[in-house]
Amino acid sequence: MAQIIPIASGKGGVGKSLLSANLAIALGQQGKKVVLVDLDLGASNLHLVIGQHPGVASLGSWFTDKIDFKDIIQPTDYDNVSFIAGDSQIPDLTSLKHVQKVKLIRNLKNINTDYVILDLGAGTHQFILDMFLLSPQGIIVSAPAVTATLNGYLFLKNATFRLLYTTFKRGTPGRAYIDGLKKNAKSMQKLYIPQLVKELEIQDPAATALFKARMEQFRPRLVMNMIEDPKDAERAQRIKKSCNQYLGLEIEYLGLMYRDMLQDKALASQLPVVVYKPQSVLGQAVYRIADKVIATPPRAFDAAFNLEGASDNFQNADEEANEDYNIKLAGIEDLVAGGTLSISELAEMVKTLNYELTQVRKENQLLKSKLIKAAGQGFKI
Repeated sequence: MAQIIPIASGKGGVGKSLLSANLAIALGQQGKKVVLVDLDLGASNLHLVIGQHPGVASLGSWFTDKIDFKDIIQPTDYDNVSFIAGDSQIPDLTSLKHVQKVKLIRNLKNINTDYVILDLGAGTHQFILDMFLLSPQGIIVSAPAVTATLNGYLFLKNATFRLLYTTFKRGTPGRAYIDGLKKNAKSMQKLYIPQLVKELEIQDPAATALFKARMEQFRPRLVMNMIEDPKDAERAQRIKKSCNQYLGLEIEYLGLMYRDMLQDKALASQLPVVVYKPQSVLGQAVYRIADKVIATPPRAFDAAFNLEGASDNFQNADEEANEDYNIKLAGIEDLVAGGTLSISELAEMVKTLNYELTQVRKENQLLKSKLIKAAGQGFKI
């Protein structure tokens, strides 16, 4: 059975696709058969990183044209590496129906290869979380920047909550207790998994035992990209500490990648870094990560863990928006309290966000004035 490696990030711009493409090729160079899948639906550009023409066979054509899944697995110019293109014509992930997600999961699990690398979209949409949970050993890519660290931690927090909701089914005592906490925003902000588990052991001991077993298997792996100073690597250890303290989650440190302008040159040449300059610092970092992936024994959730049956409608839009907001607030508190973010870094982030908000307001005001002027001139622009 193929080992699935989902690669995600809390937000774009941290090198997720760079790692996905280069890791696939590095594994292929070591004789491993790999299928690289572009699951950044609506913003698919992984083909540019590997210099592959997407062609007409893509996930979009498979969803809409009823062609065989094997027909969208295309060969590449790289040894042992095949590619499944995404489709930028798919407007967003919410357009995928539940039956489509189930069909996709089943086909991904049945690919005859050594590794299936999933380049996921940025963010914490439920589809992305479910794809990440196809393996207990997904990779989260982050960077030393404050916002990247926060978004990486929030992604892992949302993935942990998704695992929680999947385990405690509707109608169970444990789920009733969790839903009761969700009604209180302050309770949600202070909802730390280790504390919650102690209460759930009283409310629903059987489901809690199952959740603890799944959390024991859940071992996401962290890659810190865009490192400029060796001290930046300390951020990885602080993220690990916060995940353990507030989520009861053990994450594994997979490696770091220094910021390198070479990746821009490689992208312009439509060549992966491990092909363009394999002996570069960035190329060697990818090879070290590939070696660790090969050396790590595969993990698996229990046979009863099944995302195919997990409903996409476990909460309505208002509840989801409120919960995301509360989780984000709690995430900031977690990282500050755990020492991952300092007060000065938090203040700098707020200052940056305020500046960006001011710029957006100015742009909106300028556009508004132009529209008013154009309207006054009878739309003669």
